[in-house]
Amino acid sequence: MKKIITKIIVLCMFLTYTIFAKQKEIVLLNGAGASFPYPLYSKWFYEYAKIDKTVNFNYQSIGSGGGIRQILAQTVDFGASDGCMSDEQLKQAPGKILHIPMTAGAVVLIYNIPELKGKQLLKLTSEIISKIYLGKIKKWNDKLIQAENPDLSLPNKSIVVVRRSDGSGTTFIFTDYLCEVSAEWREKVGKGTAVNWPVGLGGKGNEGVAGIVKNTPYSIGYVEISYAIQNNLDYAIVKNKDGYYVKPTVESITAAIENKTKNMPDDYRVSIVNAGGKNSYPIVGFTWLLVYQKQQDKVRGEKLVQFLKWALTEGQKYCAELIYAPLPKNLVNKILKTIDTIEY
Repeated sequence: MKKIITKIIVLCMFLTYTIFAKQKEIVLLNGAGASFPYPLYSKWFYEYAKIDKTVNFNYQSIGSGGGIRQILAQTVDFGASDGCMSDEQLKQAPGKILHIPMTAGAVVLIYNIPELKGKQLLKLTSEIISKIYLGKIKKWNDKLIQAENPDLSLPNKSIVVVRRSDGSGTTFIFTDYLCEVSAEWREKVGKGTAVNWPVGLGGKGNEGVAGIVKNTPYSIGYVEISYAIQNNLDYAIVKNKDGYYVKPTVESITAAIENKTKNMPDDYRVSIVNAGGKNSYPIVGFTWLLVYQKQQDKVRGEKLVQFLKWALTEGQKYCAELIYAPLPKNLVNKILKTIDTIEY
C-alpha cells in the first residue's frame, strides 16, 4: 500500500512539474505603437498563437509616437510606427534599429453629413483637403467642394475639423501627403507624428477620431480605412496627382506601392504618398515594426524573428480582408534577407 501511495505522490509531483514547465515555456512578446495597423496585428497575433502555442503577444495600441518612445527605452520587444524614425531618433537608440515594413494601408477622409448618408461618396481634391485643414474652407457648400460634386446638394453648414491629439503614424502619413500637395501646408505646418494644427478637435487614436466624427454632424476626420468600415462611416474619393478620382481599395493601395517603390532604399524608410497613375489612391503609407538588430534576449529574439517571417509570408493572406495591401513578393524577399541579419 505504501508503495502505491509513494508512486501516486511521485506521479503527482511529475505532473505538477510538467505543467509548471509548460507554463514556463510560454514566451510573452511585448509591443507598442501604431493604431493604424492594429486590426491586422490583432488578427496576426491571434492566428500565430494557434501555430506556435509557446508564444503570446501583448500589444498596446498607443500611437506611433509611443511606439518609438518605448522601443528607444527598450521597454518592449518591438515598436510599431506608420512614420519612419528620423536620423536624430535613430542616433538616440542604444543599438541599431531596423525598420521592417509589414503591410501598407490607406488613410481616408471620413465625414458625417446627414444629408448625404446613403448617397454617392463625396469627391475631394488635394487643394480642398489642405484648405479644410488650414481652416480656409469653412463651409460644406464652399464653391470648391461644390464644383467637384455637382450632383450633390451640399449643406450650408460649418465644417467641424477632427484630427489626432496623440503622436500618430496616421498623422505622419496624412501630413506627409499634405506637404507633398500644398506648399502653404509645407511652410506653415509641416509633417510629423504630431504637428501644430491650425484647426480641429483632437481625438486619441484612430478609434477616437472615428468616434468623434460618428457622433458629430458635419465633421470630417482622417483614419485608417478599416476604422471607417467598422464604424459605418462614409469616406471620400480623392483625386490623385494625375487627375484621377480613386477610391481606397486593396488594389489602389497596391498600385500606389508599385508606383513608389521601384527604388526601395535598404533601410525601407520611404514615403509612398501622392502616387500617380490611373489606379493609385494618393494617401497611402507603409507601417513598420521597429526591432533591434541585436536582440537582448535569445529566446524572445528567436520567437520575434519567427513571427516576423510568418507575418511576411503566410500572414500576408489576412491583409486583404481587412483592407490592407499584401506586400509585393520581390519586396518581401528583400525584407526577409534583412530579418536574417537580426542576432539573438
